[in-house]
Amino acid sequence: MSSAVLYIMTQKGFEVLRRLTSTYPAVIERVVIGKDSNIENDFNKEIAAHCRSAGIAFDFRGAEPELRGDEYVFAISWRWLIKHPVERLIVFHDSPLPRYRGFAPLVNMLVNGEKEIGVTALFGASEYDRGHIIGQQTSPVTYPLKIADAIELNNRNYCDLAESIAARIAAGEEIVGVPQKESNATYSIWRDDDDYAIDWSKSAEEIQRLVDAVGSPYLGARCRTSKGHQLIVENVEVVEDVHCEIRDVGKVIFMREGRPTVICGAGMLELTDVWLVTDAGREPFLPMTSFRVRFC
Repeated sequence: MSSAVLYIMTQKGFEVLRRLTSTYPAVIERVVIGKDSNIENDFNKEIAAHCRSAGIAFDFRGAEPELRGDEYVFAISWRWLIKHPVERLIVFHDSPLPRYRGFAPLVNMLVNGEKEIGVTALFGASEYDRGHIIGQQTSPVTYPLKIADAIELNNRNYCDLAESIAARIAAGEEIVGVPQKESNATYSIWRDDDDYAIDWSKSAEEIQRLVDAVGSPYLGARCRTSKGHQLIVENVEVVEDVHCEIRDVGKVIFMREGRPTVICGAGMLELTDVWLVTDAGREPFLPMTSFRVRFC
């Protein structure tokens, strides 16, 4: 029977490891664990502890032995080059390819309001996310949808897809893929600090999707006020719109129990969970006491 080496990190990798050790443990040759100090929890400790309890050999990135050419490799949340034959390197990507190739696909799909999210397993390629597709697992979604809930849902897609491929390996099947249809390809662009900023000229629904998509475990949607406050907006609710003779986006139009309703390019949002950024960290901004405030 063929075997697989798991190159994994983050909660996605941890969840896949747990699933495979309960269903197809014999497929796992060993595990290579990645570390990333830029992530609040990269799950390297949880992955190592699970390997110990399950009796699975593991190494940390940089200390792993050479790969054999006949092993399959599962790369999940992996950010570094793996030198291995393309037809044996199986990469897992956070979108139904060929759409959303590239960076932060799950966040960008939620910002765009896509009707489904999913995972693709594909063979490695010289250009990112262009390898032949081995399989996909998708889930329908509705909005509003928090990123933490989307991650949990997509982690199940990861586990289901990895398990289906492991079953084929356990059965002695040769894993094959099909070429992507280039005419359907789109790209998901990397995100930086500027992409956390709220643009109040957009619709209330678009802004709500942004707030929900970049919340915990990410940094949260950002804005400032005309009074100089720097804010993190964690929760908003779309409320019934009213006709404004002059639609001054960003201005507070109503106040309910200290929660402001803000005029958007289309529609209105009530801000229900907002934090003030301070030198010491952050503190609650609500309830608001001043009515004449513009959010920028």
